[in-house]
Amino acid sequence: MTTRSTLAIIVYAPELVGNDGRTLAVVHGMERTLPGLRLEWKVSEDGRPIPLPQRDAWLAEGTKDGGFPLVCNGDESYPVTVTGWGCPARLSPGGQSQFEVHAKLPLDAAVIAAAAEVLEGVAEGARTYWGHATPSSAGVEIARQTRDPVHKPGVPPRGLPALKLPEKIRSPEIPHRLGWLNYWSAAAAQAIGFPDPSRDADLLSRARRTGAGGWVVRLTETPLDLDNPSHLEALMRAYERFPEIGGRVTPR
Repeated sequence: MTTRSTLAIIVYAPELVGNDGRTLAVVHGMERTLPGLRLEWKVSEDGRPIPLPQRDAWLAEGTKDGGFPLVCNGDESYPVTVTGWGCPARLSPGGQSQFEVHAKLPLDAAVIAAAAEVLEGVAEGARTYWGHATPSSAGVEIARQTRDPVHKPGVPPRGLPALKLPEKIRSPEIPHRLGWLNYWSAAAAQAIGFPDPSRDADLLSRARRTGAGGWVVRLTETPLDLDNPSHLEALMRAYERFPEIGGRVTPR
């Protein structure tokens, strides 16, 4: 599978302490929102899928060290995976340890149609601060926006704004960056000033409120493609609208 054909979902949540049920909620959230998906396999050291007849119990037992082991759908021709790990306080916004969940899915018509629901399922299962779902090809370039004079010097691609390293961002509720589909918890939305009815009419036309009071905000109707000038412009506009994203501006 090429990176261009993959949808990457990443969410950032409060630290996972013991087995608090969020691991299973993430996996169940993906299965509930993508018809026919069953994440009931693990992957062997040589890359082969191995069935997990007692998946929930196996996951509960494997949830430790702030994360959970990778599970997949067992289909090497159509791989769907999800895993999670902890990020230490010294590398996290506000000096607070975090729980990151990373999922990958093929970027086909079925996944595109369900992507907003899948992102919501993962995000609210993890009780997330913020997250995004972005085609891997665009995500690679967006990740290159994160710059630091000492640790990561350089210039972001395509004229996009430079974003701070996560540990330089003052609060875990402030998103590090934007993506195609953006999940903002109620706290994250408040931190960046969304929604403002007078300024966000376009974004609100592609946004919806979630069951937990957060938002899923779609930047472009079709998956984000930075070779498309209108998509690049939409991303630029969103960064201009929300200068707090990436720690560029500290609100008064």
